[in-house]
Amino acid sequence: MTTTDVTRPVEMTPVMDETGTLLSTLDRIRRTFAWKCGGLTDEQLRQRLEPSRITLGWLLKHAAFYEDHYFTAILAGKGYPEVWAQYDPRQADWDWKTEADDTADGLMALWEGAVARSRQSIADALGRDGWDTLATNPDWQVEANARRYVADMIEEYARHTGHADLIRESIDGLVGEDPRDGE
Repeated sequence: MTTTDVTRPVEMTPVMDETGTLLSTLDRIRRTFAWKCGGLTDEQLRQRLEPSRITLGWLLKHAAFYEDHYFTAILAGKGYPEVWAQYDPRQADWDWKTEADDTADGLMALWEGAVARSRQSIADALGRDGWDTLATNPDWQVEANARRYVADMIEEYARHTGHADLIRESIDGLVGEDPRDGE
């Protein structure tokens, strides 16, 4: 049994159990992602590298949605939080059409709220059947366990943190993997 408080960020240490390893990996990449997207103006969050349509603002909204998708709607079985009621994620390109109207503070708050809900959903799942807690993903039309959803979210962040890294460097030259790299 773990003594890790999974509702709070998990710091990585050299030797960890499965829970600590998965959650500290997810939290580390979340922290890097937040650092890449943080401290910018509304206009800076809308900048992109041609020919891509990806902006840091879009990445924040996308990550927030998938946090709620995997962990709140699917793993916890609670559906989507009210914050998503104004959007129709089934509509093609809904996120591309909306992120241009969002503010930096609003996008960061949206993402932080989704992460907090995710941490609680994961804690609840681990309290039920541990990493073997099952939930049906309607997109895949199969049951998957909590371990799979966390691994998929790590993959989602890994891909998009790379995008964020390139976009952020083009905005103000910020580089590195971690705020502790000297920023």
